[in-house]
Amino acid sequence: MIPLMKNAFLNEQDTKRNLSEFIVKSTQLSMGEQCKKFEKNFAKKQGCKDAVLFNSGGSANLAMIQSLKNLGIIKEGDQVGFSALTWSTNVMPIIQMGLVPVAIDCSINTLNIMSSNVERTIKSSSLKALFITNVLGLSGDINNIKDICNKNNILLFEDNCESLGSTLPSGKLGNFGVMSSFSFFVAHHMSTIEGGMVCTSDKELAQMLRIVRANGWDRNLKPSEQKRLRKKYNVKSDFNAKYTFYDLGFNLRPTEITGFLGNFQLKFIDNSNLRREQNFFKLHNIIIKNQDFIPIEFSHMKFLSSFAFPVICKNEKSKNHYLTKFSRADIEVRPMIAGNIQVQPFYKKYVKKNFLLPCTDHLHKYSFYCGNYFDLSEQDLEIISHCLIK
Repeated sequence: MIPLMKNAFLNEQDTKRNLSEFIVKSTQLSMGEQCKKFEKNFAKKQGCKDAVLFNSGGSANLAMIQSLKNLGIIKEGDQVGFSALTWSTNVMPIIQMGLVPVAIDCSINTLNIMSSNVERTIKSSSLKALFITNVLGLSGDINNIKDICNKNNILLFEDNCESLGSTLPSGKLGNFGVMSSFSFFVAHHMSTIEGGMVCTSDKELAQMLRIVRANGWDRNLKPSEQKRLRKKYNVKSDFNAKYTFYDLGFNLRPTEITGFLGNFQLKFIDNSNLRREQNFFKLHNIIIKNQDFIPIEFSHMKFLSSFAFPVICKNEKSKNHYLTKFSRADIEVRPMIAGNIQVQPFYKKYVKKNFLLPCTDHLHKYSFYCGNYFDLSEQDLEIISHCLIK
């Protein structure tokens, strides 16, 4: 079988051996120095000023929206646009925080929302924020989207959980908005078993993210930040300060195991992502020769850190045909993320207004994807390639 993901870690055996030694020797497994080190290393890798580590990518999304609400940047009842082709934890926090979700259609060719989609949306909706999902390592014309957001005072932030390392000529995905989330779940570009990160270059947001991560207190802030916060709220006792809660938060803290694995896996990420891109090109060259498929457009990208390989069929007959071929070849496949999020039961329950999303609907009905990762062998790629031939 060719599964969606073969191993939990890059360099699996070496990682497990080193992890075992770390656990045996460690005197602390709750959040500590390894987590801080991983935050610094990841921020440097991403090219941003700060990174805040969480226990999952979903928690990272939740913390981003709670932080924006705590700071008064968005408030209950505000409309927040989001990529309709997305994952549940991108949308659920919008609903949970009393915000109004506005689903935005995507382009079939890029899998991502485009500036034209955003322009069409803001004609009928008063967006205060836009939460973009960078899908499967791909991107829309995010430079143009950023310009639209700047002109219309719309706050832009990104879910980059599927696009770690993907780059446009103007910079890395995840650095176009005020902040971005990343996931280190087992099936992602690099794994810490569970884990997530928020990257930002905004000091105030970084501080609030750390407050939100740990119950609303200031224990994980820099001494200078603690001093300013305690002065603002007239907290004079160091004894009481340790148990003072400044704003709404959760317990979203990672462990030292998360931090250790993150630091260890970062050593292998560049070679792994390069292999992902090479695999993508090989399979894409098969796709473009088959008229049953709609090929992906990525010419605007500098580096494509492919998360998985999408198969976009033109109709239901073709989809059923190729699903059968993949099944007979024992290749694991899955729907395109969560499809059109508007048809999910939780969305129908809590959101009254739906939008026409023809391209997202097409992807929901006629597409799927298979795994793309460092451990795919040449034989694996040949088997997948054979299934893509008409």
